[in-house]
Amino acid sequence: MRITRLLAVGLLAALLAACASSNSGSVYSRDEARRVQTVKTGVIESVRQVKLEGTKSPVGTIAGGAVGGIAGSSVGGGRGSAIAAVIGAVAGGLAGSALEEGVTRKDGVELTVKLDGGGMIAIVQEADEVFNAGEKVRILESGGVSRVSH
Repeated sequence: MRITRLLAVGLLAALLAACASSNSGSVYSRDEARRVQTVKTGVIESVRQVKLEGTKSPVGTIAGGAVGGIAGSSVGGGRGSAIAAVIGAVAGGLAGSALEEGVTRKDGVELTVKLDGGGMIAIVQEADEVFNAGEKVRILESGGVSRVSH
């Protein structure tokens, strides 16, 4: 029974990781392909490490509740089994939600850029590319989404 629980938790973690979306400057959605983007240039003024919170969708709660309910129903018999299933489902739902948020949390970077044409902007994105103060960068903007790249 213990191996089944570990397998269920591992499967839940893999499922949640697969559902995570990306806030990387290098990742585009299908809808963003072939759209015109405005390009600005500037210089990195400062770089600050931040955390991007994980997703909080119903997937983690539902999956955790299902696993917890199944695990709880195997405890006791009759009315006790039903009560344990409900308690297991609630505890599993809470655990699944917390697991989803933790698994999908990412390291991010806040980039403050002094634009060549004047002005200053800050953009937060995933920390999948290294930026340093003083570097020349491009800011790509389209449909309210901005990214910084080299």
